[in-house]
Amino acid sequence: MRITGGEFKGRRPKVSKSFKGRPTTDFGRESLFNVLRSRVDLDGLVILELFAGTGMVALEFLSRGCESVVSVEKDPGAIRGMHSIARSWELDQWQIIRGDAMGFVKKSLTQYDLIFADPPYDLAELTAIPKLVMESPLLAKDGWFILEHGERTDVSQVPGYKETRKYGHVHFSLFKK
Repeated sequence: MRITGGEFKGRRPKVSKSFKGRPTTDFGRESLFNVLRSRVDLDGLVILELFAGTGMVALEFLSRGCESVVSVEKDPGAIRGMHSIARSWELDQWQIIRGDAMGFVKKSLTQYDLIFADPPYDLAELTAIPKLVMESPLLAKDGWFILEHGERTDVSQVPGYKETRKYGHVHFSLFKK
């Protein structure tokens, strides 16, 4: 896995081998950031990454000039891997939180300009996430929410839905508050 754009383009972070999840592919990340480039200026934004996994999406955001990223993940191996990358790359603007992403959404008081969520595709609450995020005070006015999901998930009825982009088996649904 490599960073697909920005300051760190081409770098290959050492990701945790113990993480059992499904990281977003290089192709999927690159495609997503091409879509975002035409909709939002990432420079200086404050980002929340839910279900962070390896942290590759956070690194893409930081590489492209975001002010800060908060990544929430519950897997201890993934947390250790992200902390290792943050230390070796000297990324003080990357805050890594070990915890339940759904619980974080319900309790956090901080506002974010953009929220990205990559839950397990078989998560029982997956289709509830967009509504939960869009109705929470977490997302700033005019902020974007992006949900990564599989092909069987339809969230197009949630208020704020704009579109779904498909890249192979990876789907990104975009919402704007």
